[in-house]
Amino acid sequence: MIDSGATAFVLICTAMVMLMTPAVGLFYGGLVRRKNFISMIALAFIAFALVSIQWVVCGYSLAFGTDICGLIGGLDHIFLQGVGMEGDGIPDLLFMVFQMVFAGLALAIVTSGVAERIKISSFIVFGLLWTTLVYDPLAHWAWGGGWATQLGAIDFAGGTVVHISSGFSALALALIIGRRLGFGGHGMEPNNIPMVLLGGALLWFGWFGFNAGSALAADGLAVNAFVATNIAAATGALAWFALAWVRGRPGSVGIISGAIAGLVAITPAAGFVAPIAAIPIGACAGIVCYAALVFRIRRGLDESLDAWAIHGMGGMFGALATGIFAVAAIGGVNGLLYGNPGLLLIQAVDVTIAVGYSFGMTCLIAKVIDAVMGLRVTEEEEYVGLDIAQHGESARV
Repeated sequence: MIDSGATAFVLICTAMVMLMTPAVGLFYGGLVRRKNFISMIALAFIAFALVSIQWVVCGYSLAFGTDICGLIGGLDHIFLQGVGMEGDGIPDLLFMVFQMVFAGLALAIVTSGVAERIKISSFIVFGLLWTTLVYDPLAHWAWGGGWATQLGAIDFAGGTVVHISSGFSALALALIIGRRLGFGGHGMEPNNIPMVLLGGALLWFGWFGFNAGSALAADGLAVNAFVATNIAAATGALAWFALAWVRGRPGSVGIISGAIAGLVAITPAAGFVAPIAAIPIGACAGIVCYAALVFRIRRGLDESLDAWAIHGMGGMFGALATGIFAVAAIGGVNGLLYGNPGLLLIQAVDVTIAVGYSFGMTCLIAKVIDAVMGLRVTEEEEYVGLDIAQHGESARV
């Protein structure tokens, strides 16, 4: 029973989400120093290529295979066994690739924590291990019939699976790999703000496929998610803009960062809340993520592309906000505001475990890799810049 309209819709959404991975590269590339511009974009492409292979070999099966004790999927779909052109509404093969682009994006976001200082070889090993040991279990818990699903936790498009996992993993990586040389003592301003804005614009565009596509049909739920997504992005941008203006001059990077904060927060909620709820969700996300960024700066944490502040904290807030604003008329379940405080408690349990697991497992993976092969480039390579040291290329024209 394949619906051609739904299939066409999800195909388009898949392509839109795929575009978000190089968009992250452009966004991050513009934020680093010019000598590492190519490196950041290359890491995004490497992330997507790695996950594309890992997902079809074993990742999809681990995430969506037969449930094993609520923790992980079985190996019944390794090498895409049993994943074909049949399915419920859309082909199983299409659902597989739609989920694959989510996983690729998550790994690209994690590169924030190692900007300008990780070895390519170490990142490749880390990427394979992280996707297998962190992302795949979280995807199974939320969407593959794992314990979070059984508990009643809800995550429409990846608040815990994509954003909490990548944000807190980026923080863990940053702590393990250490600060960049000269951090806090030398200027490390963004090298290309227009590129940051272009990357942010592509992310905003791709997010419509990210959230609306998660309805898996061209229906009213997809429209609801689409509208809520845009409202949250706009209110997040305005909230961050206002806070930055109060503290000084409102920079353009802050505006697009606020929009992404709103987009992150609405991701788990888009198919469960009314569009008007996206206003408080987006506005509060802008405030929460801005406060997290200020905290990071004051603590001297070199997770300077702010995956933790925006994706990690925004994902946390969004998952909890879903437990507050969810309404049965949209997604079939009520939250706190509609007489069901239990959902907020369930969401809090889900968030707590997702944060702890993502952060802890990433620390373990990073420490093992650092002990075996080293995570970080040499001081000389870091001084020269990874564009030249690792790619033999330069962004200078």
